[in-house]
Amino acid sequence: MTAETDGYKAVSKLYNALMTGLVLTLVSQKSADAAWQFVFGHFRRQHLEKFKVGLKKLGLDGLPDAVACAQYHYFSNALGGVKTEYMPESDAKAWVRYPPPRWIWQGAAICGIPREVNEAMLHGWHGHNGVSLGNPRLGFVCTGQTVNGDPGLEGYYFDYGREIAPEERVRFAPDEHAPRFDPAKAPTLDSASWPAERLAKVERSYAMEYVRSMLPTMLELFGAAEAGALVGRAARLIGLQFYDEMAVLTGTAGDDAAAFASLLATLARAQGEHVEVTGDGIVQKGWRLMDGIAAGETLFAAWNALWEGALAVHNRALQLHSERRPDGIVWRIG
Repeated sequence: MTAETDGYKAVSKLYNALMTGLVLTLVSQKSADAAWQFVFGHFRRQHLEKFKVGLKKLGLDGLPDAVACAQYHYFSNALGGVKTEYMPESDAKAWVRYPPPRWIWQGAAICGIPREVNEAMLHGWHGHNGVSLGNPRLGFVCTGQTVNGDPGLEGYYFDYGREIAPEERVRFAPDEHAPRFDPAKAPTLDSASWPAERLAKVERSYAMEYVRSMLPTMLELFGAAEAGALVGRAARLIGLQFYDEMAVLTGTAGDDAAAFASLLATLARAQGEHVEVTGDGIVQKGWRLMDGIAAGETLFAAWNALWEGALAVHNRALQLHSERRPDGIVWRIG
């Protein structure tokens, strides 16, 4: 295991937790409906930005639509570190399954996710595949949800052979069950032979994309002030809760300002940022994470609460002084 790999793992874990924590914040501080709106909006945004491009990149755009969609979820999620299974039945029907543990509802957090909030993900992404492909016959049938106590989130893409109504794009059939997964018969990508560091980098990018979608979705739904308060609360709590794991993964020793500057620089570099450590501070050129995302500027302070929470555990006598500049970010610890 290399230092780069550990840095990628730290970023993946932190941003995965931020996504989960934000949904729980919405459920507990606002309502299940607010969480539904966010999850739906977040996954619809990701779908519109990534789905058709991803199909082509994975070489799936020439397959029958139901098969292509199921394979897309199988491959794209697996590359992000999510457990997935794929079981085709025919050109018109293909299953995808996500066994526990669910990546998005990590750990005990799954106990706080209402059923309808989990379903918002299916309506935001899975149910829109047919629309994006220009196939009005294609829908998704969900046959199990982990949040309901089922042994996984599962379902199948199905071409009905007729144009379906909007409410049929996602249908629930809990009495149906996915066939068993046979890894020996499953398709593979070149990534099966990738080294651990490259796989960890892809998983890091997968988690970073969640943050890139998260901030503009929150801004659109709730406005700058409320979105900032909600994201900032979740981010600070995640920074507090996950500091110890970040410190272990980054090899952080000691509790002085220089040690935290080193930790923060390691995490920034693991995100592909260019940083310089200057004693008790860090100067970052640009902000690759949020390139082209206007919401990043508006919600910078909310995102930055991650590092404020982490510093409070590292050494509660220290403070993080942060400045967002046109050419990057400056942090001072003192």
